Amino acid sequence: MKIVDTAKTSPSELDELLFGERAEAESSGIERAVRAIVESVRRGGDRSVARFTKRFDGVALRPADFEVGEAEVHLAHKSLPSKSLSALRRAHERIVAFHRKRLRQSWLSRKSNGALLGQRISPIERVGVYCPGGKAFYPSSVLMNIAPAKVAGCREIIMVSPPSGAGGTIHPALLAAAAMAGATRIFRIGGAQAVAALAYGTETIPKVDKIVGPGNVYVTLAKRLVTSEVAIDMEAGPSEIVILADSTASARLVAADLLSQAEHDEMAASILVTTSRKLVRETLREIEIQMKALDRRTIIRESLGRRGLAIVAKDMEEAIDIVNRRAPEHLELLVRDPEQTLEKIRNAGVVFLGEQTPNAVGDYLAGPNHVLPTGGRARFSSPLTAEDFRKVTNVIRYTDKELQSDGDDIVAIAELEGFTAHANAIKVRLER
Repeated sequence: MKIVDTAKTSPSELDELLFGERAEAESSGIERAVRAIVESVRRGGDRSVARFTKRFDGVALRPADFEVGEAEVHLAHKSLPSKSLSALRRAHERIVAFHRKRLRQSWLSRKSNGALLGQRISPIERVGVYCPGGKAFYPSSVLMNIAPAKVAGCREIIMVSPPSGAGGTIHPALLAAAAMAGATRIFRIGGAQAVAALAYGTETIPKVDKIVGPGNVYVTLAKRLVTSEVAIDMEAGPSEIVILADSTASARLVAADLLSQAEHDEMAASILVTTSRKLVRETLREIEIQMKALDRRTIIRESLGRRGLAIVAKDMEEAIDIVNRRAPEHLELLVRDPEQTLEKIRNAGVVFLGEQTPNAVGDYLAGPNHVLPTGGRARFSSPLTAEDFRKVTNVIRYTDKELQSDGDDIVAIAELEGFTAHANAIKVRLER
């Protein structure tokens, strides 16, 4: 990890360290490659999907084999250890309960003269959920993406996940989680070709109205390229955590939580912001001690070397300002009074309060969604919720009395903007 003292670092240098190495794919040939894949699937449908699946996943599939059958899902469910199933069920229950609390209701307001104003809230009819597969499989992400869509009332929830092995299987945990959360159909396809298939539809894969779910840079770029055709959740960048800590924090816990973030991948950002130089020294020692026992220590070491930071601020006010500038995906408050400090936090995807609330509880079981804005986007974006799978339709009904009251003002604004036909549509009603 790199140690940074704000007293010796300019604001621009600090920002470069906080946001550096964002893996801008546009600077390479990746975007051109993804664009070609998306266009090929748009034109070639199933045939292109099968070709790219063979090329990138090493699995030869006929279009008739894309969809996962009920028997395979049932077998996957039976093959999982009961302890794993029980934990997934409990997580699912928590996610559903949390997201139900946030649902808005349709409303209509009738005025005394009979006019009606309101909003109808309805679910998006068909959504696609991308789920990474292969060596890295995340049933928790399946739950976090599908359960809110089910809570929202989506009629069709279509999951795609890359196939692996000669038979093109999907990990049983992913299939079990998908069935548990409410997926209506599952397809064994992945990568940019899967995103394109969901966006444009093929002979066997239905076109959806919105695509959600995490993926690699190819998936992220493909989602960006199809936004004129479908809605997407957000552009997911490398995962990140900021731990704001004072001198009361335990170096052992700080180290454990930085390590848990760094094991995601080599581009994960793990940042400690503190006023205590002693805590930094002790945390670095603890990282070396704890890392020895971790399976993914090679990834962790590279991640911390590339994007690990320990920032020493002059006081807590400056430390909080750094946090708000970074607008992290995950923020832990390991300070004397976390609830008081929370009042000063303006930008973060999720905030974990106190030493008994590590990032891991939010990743798996607490209930709030772990699909969060990254790369500083928490300045203007929010976590995924059931509301992201719903849409609002405004409702207006005027009576003759209301139109007589408002008509002259409507005509005046229409004529101000040069829309005489708009004005005429009002006048012909007022003249009756």
